[in-house]
Amino acid sequence: MYTLTLLGNGLVIILIEINHRLKTPMYYFLKNLSWLEIIITTTVTPKMLSLLILQDNTMSFFACALQGYIYFVAGTSEVLLLAAMSVDRYMAICNPLRYTSIMRTQVCQLMVLSCWLCSFFSITISMVLKAGLPFCGSNVIDHFFCDSGPMLEMICSDIHLLRALDLALSCFTLLSSVSVTTVSYICIIVTVMRIPSAKGRKKAFSTCSSHITVTSLYYGSSMFIYIKPAGKTSMDFNKVATVLNTVVTPLLNPVIYTFRNKVVKEAVRDAIGTMQAGFRK
Repeated sequence: MYTLTLLGNGLVIILIEINHRLKTPMYYFLKNLSWLEIIITTTVTPKMLSLLILQDNTMSFFACALQGYIYFVAGTSEVLLLAAMSVDRYMAICNPLRYTSIMRTQVCQLMVLSCWLCSFFSITISMVLKAGLPFCGSNVIDHFFCDSGPMLEMICSDIHLLRALDLALSCFTLLSSVSVTTVSYICIIVTVMRIPSAKGRKKAFSTCSSHITVTSLYYGSSMFIYIKPAGKTSMDFNKVATVLNTVVTPLLNPVIYTFRNKVVKEAVRDAIGTMQAGFRK
């Protein structure tokens, strides 16, 4: 699954780079989403495979902290990027005449950069506060990667404020992103329902279906893990939900966006045709 994830997301990135049909804001965001999926799964999965296959269940404190830091920076960026993608769909459907002038390349780049910067600052603050506390508790993490909750259990001082900070950051990030996405799609639904023809409504909705599927998977699992109050009885469920974010969703994203998207399928056929022509020569 890890190999297929790298191949699938890598293929999406290459197709968007080489095909002129995919030089639009939607595919620019999709390219960045694929990069984030590669970063997230590569941060977690190789070590998880090492643990499961080689029984290598040790990790230095620095490597553990770095793994958690990269995972949360990339994960938070993805949550914010999904909201940016919903705004793009809103502009494309609700303001089609102004779409090209508003969603310029510079605007799209600024939106992606903002996602990274917001994620970087919020996660850095939390990580710096944790790193300054004494880690003298049990050095066993009940998880397959260095998640925030299990790492907090290793701190032997009062962690109530840190838990509150992590919950506040999670709530703000996820709920703000969900709110932007929800408002965008309410406006989209209202606009689409005004389209007189059924064919026109179906075409408009088809451009959003892939994004809705991905956001539902990612938002749902993330809320379950990081907004629901943590407890020992929920740790096994947290692990299952984390597998969705780190293994399943990164694998499904290229499939969802490829098989449900006519333009991407045409780009794949063009690439295969070019390769076949090259082999004949």
